Amino acid sequence: MSAPSDPRTPRGTTGQKLEQALGKALDPLATALKRATDGGKAAAPAAAAPGKPGLAVSPLAVPFPAMGVVGGVEIATARAGFYKHDRDDLTVFRFARGTTCAGVFTRHKIGSAPVDWCRRHLDADDGGADVRALVINAGCANAFTGKQGADAARRTASEVAKRFGCRQRDVMLASTGVIGVVLDDRKIAARLGDVEAALDADLPAADQWATAGRAIMTTDTFPKGSWAECEIDGYRVRLAGIAKGSGMIAPDMATMLAFIVTDAAISPAVLRALLGLHVRTTFNSVTVDGDTSTNDTALIFATGASGAPRIGRVGDRRLKGFSAALDKVMLDLAHQLVRDGEGARKFVRVTVEGAASPASARRLAKSIAESPLVKTAIAGEDANWGRVVMAVGKTEEPVSKERLAIRFGPHVAAVEGAPSPHYDEAKMSAYMKKAEIDITVDVGMGRAAATVWTCDLTKGYVEINGDYRS
Repeated sequence: MSAPSDPRTPRGTTGQKLEQALGKALDPLATALKRATDGGKAAAPAAAAPGKPGLAVSPLAVPFPAMGVVGGVEIATARAGFYKHDRDDLTVFRFARGTTCAGVFTRHKIGSAPVDWCRRHLDADDGGADVRALVINAGCANAFTGKQGADAARRTASEVAKRFGCRQRDVMLASTGVIGVVLDDRKIAARLGDVEAALDADLPAADQWATAGRAIMTTDTFPKGSWAECEIDGYRVRLAGIAKGSGMIAPDMATMLAFIVTDAAISPAVLRALLGLHVRTTFNSVTVDGDTSTNDTALIFATGASGAPRIGRVGDRRLKGFSAALDKVMLDLAHQLVRDGEGARKFVRVTVEGAASPASARRLAKSIAESPLVKTAIAGEDANWGRVVMAVGKTEEPVSKERLAIRFGPHVAAVEGAPSPHYDEAKMSAYMKKAEIDITVDVGMGRAAATVWTCDLTKGYVEINGDYRS
């Protein structure tokens, strides 16, 4: 991305160029909306997505990475039949004895049955100390399903626990798909024999992660994975993660679904602290549509298979490299969620500077990133900075109208609370045609800053969600 220039451009005389810029920015019927409704100029790739039929792979897609071996975990997938079309929709992770776990979950007031299950058992005394399995199904969220949904979750954990020789509480659950449908756990139970055989089949690690990345997809158009390595006290440690999410993305404590496994030996309390530390600037700093899911879940598992010494204290200096690697994996996965935003054609970084506090900067950035008017303008490749002004001013955050400055990439749109006298429409239009866009706003109130990542809003988003249950 282009480095932003100094927003404090000296003010000059006003003239025709300034008037044109002002009119362009404040015109509510600017060309952005028109171009957004026809999907923008860029054509999506013809390749079909591996998830829902009929979806083309996002033009912002990135390749699934080469994933190495993380000791202490095996993964297998199967088709349980939650979808009408032929695809794997059941994923099972089997962990070595003594694997620790921690999670962060949605703050949505109507959390799903699997969210309730995981939260209850991880919050219990000695919770997360010996987790043996993770079961994920796509196609049915098992959310807003009452006691029936809770019973289905419990039965799923019970069936897996019998096969793996562990307690029910040591089986984590996650679901994604349609809300308001009770999980048919018989479909999962019927395929556990096949799954167990596949777990014992010694499939290469790279293939295990890739098939799992595809099996957890719903309206995603590409599987999302990330890999990192670091050292703990001289021992090589590995981290691998997958995630899913495309719409209903405005995470609040996690993302839709994200699962990270490391072969480090780390206590549940330390894992919980690390996950909480990094979630704010990764999964909680991305948004596609401003909607938080009932099923948002991020889980991290530490198998201890690397041989590295066990870390049981949050302030242990030996965690420095691991913490950085974990942040890298989480941010990479979070960015991929935005790149796969339903109908997305632009990857957008919104940075607010000069805010009164970090929390204020983050709220301002999210207001810009979640504004339908800002997002449709970006889809139409229109630097309609008047909509950015709107998104900033509608919040209750402190803002200096006289110092407000706005940049699109290196190009200054507004400075010192007014249109820039050096505004160049041709250069701005050329910049907006890029697939990756930076918007930087200085609100002139302090030193705090925050960044939120988002995407544009196109006709494709409406089509995908209008057709979601069919």
